[in-house]
Amino acid sequence: MEAKLIALGVETFKIALMLALPGLLTGMFIGLAVSIFQATTQINEMTLSFIPKIIGVVVVIVLTMPWMLNEMIDFTTHVFELMPTFVE
Repeated sequence: MEAKLIALGVETFKIALMLALPGLLTGMFIGLAVSIFQATTQINEMTLSFIPKIIGVVVVIVLTMPWMLNEMIDFTTHVFELMPTFVE
């Protein structure tokens, strides 16, 4: 039974990482692009790096929301199907 719980915990972390990855990668790449732009133009404006990241992450989350929702529904269904095996 402990092995099943550990496997469920590992699967939970995998799902959480998979769902967070698109937004995090978008923020990282946009931040890198803005940093390179600021370094080459010597513009040091804080909002210049903040606003594009927010817009990019929101756009990616909106575009990947159907996939994220399907993944969460599949995982939740899987957890509910496993519940009887944890009750003894």
